[in-house]
Amino acid sequence: MNWADRGRVARRYTFAFGQGHLSTFLSSLSMLGLVLAIALLIIVLSVMNGFDREMRERILSLVPHITVYSHEPMDDWPDLSLSLEQHPQVREVAPFSQFDALFMRGNEIETAQGIGLPMDSPATRRLLESLDDEQFSAFAARDDGLVLGVGIARRLGVAAGDMVTLIVPGGGLTGDTGRTRFESLYLAGVIATGTELDEAMALLHLDKASTLAGLGDAVSGLRVVTSDVFSSSRLAWELVNQLPVGHYATHWKMTHGNLYAAIQLSRDLVSILLFSIIAVAAFNVVSSLVLVVFDKRDNIAILRTLGASGGDIAWIFVLQGAMIGLVGVALGSSLGVLGSQLVPGFVSALEAALGTQFLDTDVYPVSFVPVDLLWRDVAAVAGIALVMCLVAAIYPAIRAARLAPAAVLSQELS
Repeated sequence: MNWADRGRVARRYTFAFGQGHLSTFLSSLSMLGLVLAIALLIIVLSVMNGFDREMRERILSLVPHITVYSHEPMDDWPDLSLSLEQHPQVREVAPFSQFDALFMRGNEIETAQGIGLPMDSPATRRLLESLDDEQFSAFAARDDGLVLGVGIARRLGVAAGDMVTLIVPGGGLTGDTGRTRFESLYLAGVIATGTELDEAMALLHLDKASTLAGLGDAVSGLRVVTSDVFSSSRLAWELVNQLPVGHYATHWKMTHGNLYAAIQLSRDLVSILLFSIIAVAAFNVVSSLVLVVFDKRDNIAILRTLGASGGDIAWIFVLQGAMIGLVGVALGSSLGVLGSQLVPGFVSALEAALGTQFLDTDVYPVSFVPVDLLWRDVAAVAGIALVMCLVAAIYPAIRAARLAPAAVLSQELS
């Protein structure tokens, strides 16, 4: 038999085109399991990749990679900023002042940490990206301007244009514990970053925040953005070593490292789980082809009588396994790619229909279902599934190759 003949027989065993053969039914079941396993794996991997991307590109773009503090109010921050900017992996340095405060509006009270940043800082512009031009201009123009995250603004029941009262207790770096500061600020805008910052963000001008924190012309510290996010622990140590004694640094891994590690661990565990489902689908190919061999033993015996060798018969069933794998991989990959793109819209529609929000930034790092389809993942899943199907076809092919010709078979039966 040549390859065309082998392929034609394998195609007939795999696709009977409506004739209702048992072999076609078994092949269809194998394909269906493979399609569902591959599609599910691609969709879940895309969602996990989306969380990973949002962590790297959204959350880590809004929080400092490294934060430098001092045991005393940092009044020499301009010189320290210039010193830190000399490091080749430092992209930007911005001073900030922070304080804990009560935010009041009517009978509603919320606690949050106020953060003051200079208006010309790239970090400030990134935080205020969600503001419209009118709100941004109002915040920039007023010294008493305030911007709140959408979560804290919702709990306070305030909107842009309202006045919010701040109560700032004494203490902090200055050690002033006897005086509590009260301040009325104009809520210039409400930001919605879609991250956990929405639940606690209170942004002010740097001078106003330093005054409320009792720092005068000093600041609380310096926010540093680096070119290599994942080397922040090493860079923090290097930066502190080039500063005078009395300074220390923290980095994003101390505050968000557990979250990022949890995302990576979840992705790995889910991948292992779903790859095992593909392995089960491949095992289903083995059982299906064994049954096909049993169902087609008369046909195989006739082919052997007509001159087909054991190798020809074996290749027929290997080709059948390859056809099942190719069709399953093609349909599963297509369904997975399509499904992954429909997931955000489907979740949003389901949230609207049920009147609830599945992901809340009170608990989760983002308030939406992110999706990041990576074609290398699709190729890897498709390749592994196809190899599994080819390997799964080896045992049934060997069993089929050992079947005797029709004359010998009839003698054995008689």
